[in-house]
Amino acid sequence: SNTRNLTGLPVEIVYGDVRDIASLRPALQGCATLYHIAAHYSLWTPHPDEMYATNVQGTTHLLQAALELGLQKVVYTSSVATIGIPDDGASGDETMHLPPEHAIGHYKRSKILAEQVALRFCQQGLPVVIVNPAAPIGPWDIKPTPTGKIIVDFLRRKMPAYVDTGLNLVDVRDVARGHLLAAQHGKIGERYILGCRNMTLREILTLAAAVSGLTAP
Repeated sequence: SNTRNLTGLPVEIVYGDVRDIASLRPALQGCATLYHIAAHYSLWTPHPDEMYATNVQGTTHLLQAALELGLQKVVYTSSVATIGIPDDGASGDETMHLPPEHAIGHYKRSKILAEQVALRFCQQGLPVVIVNPAAPIGPWDIKPTPTGKIIVDFLRRKMPAYVDTGLNLVDVRDVARGHLLAAQHGKIGERYILGCRNMTLREILTLAAAVSGLTAP
């Protein structure tokens, strides 16, 4: 992983691999709270097995280690991709679960399965709170993520056209604050959507054009 966003911060870095449970126990020693934000975040992959190994099996390994060590609180970062939508087209909420068979793509399906893992560990006594971020954008997106790439491609003039779709955009700093609030005030076993505003892709690009001075596709 690229760790340059951590450069200069007063933190202790411990290396591990969510696919290797033996590497996780030493990393969690002495910790009270775990924020599990690691994921294989990609809207398409030629190797879906690697995505499930990280997102589902990796979550199993990490939460098993947290259970063994008796952590006081776990915040698991899920996704709004796991939120079900009513048949009448109304907005979904935290009480609605999208069945895995209804998920489009391996990423969404893997996040649904991983969230189910987190809920099972909660039933075993692990104090888990789940957060479901929407599409985060903002500073320090060094990859960039698939969401950030939309903005980067627009700014680099690599988006000659767009599709008729929509996203719920949220500032990544608000998402970070939502994680902290979930650890402090979240109820065990509950899910919390971390979102801001539903926007069509056209609205997003029109706003990006207004901010940047570039022409929207």
